[in-house]
Amino acid sequence: MQIALFQPDIPQNTGTILRLCACLGMPAHIIEPAGFPFSDRLFRRAGMDYLDHVSVTRHDSWTKFEDWRAGQGYRLLLFTTKAATDYRDFRYQSSDILLFGRESAGVTDAVVEAADARLVIPIKAGLRSLNVAMSAAMAAGEALRQIRNAEEGLRRET
Repeated sequence: MQIALFQPDIPQNTGTILRLCACLGMPAHIIEPAGFPFSDRLFRRAGMDYLDHVSVTRHDSWTKFEDWRAGQGYRLLLFTTKAATDYRDFRYQSSDILLFGRESAGVTDAVVEAADARLVIPIKAGLRSLNVAMSAAMAAGEALRQIRNAEEGLRRET
């Protein structure tokens, strides 16, 4: 399970998500261009010393990320407010990449089209969206819960 951020534009959110990845043992991907200079100094406040414990891969562009992903055969799961499938109803796999869009603008049409699934975290009507770091934590928690439960079921069967 991995987390990817499409052109993030708030360094504090990115730092928080990188800290989440460190704590959960999930590799992280940053798809450039980011809306801020990518440096440890900008992430230290949110990520603290956890940033030394996360594997971060930077991709120069969406195209390069997609080429890499296609070569690996990973599914891409886009979390978006414009989806119909509830993230709790989706069946995750350990090789999935959970993708989150830019805080100010989401993702491009090309990203939407490339996604293997588009998932939504339902929120109260009339409200726009959750913070991207909160969304990443909720999505990772549900995905890892499902995978853990599936792995435990397989162990009981053998």
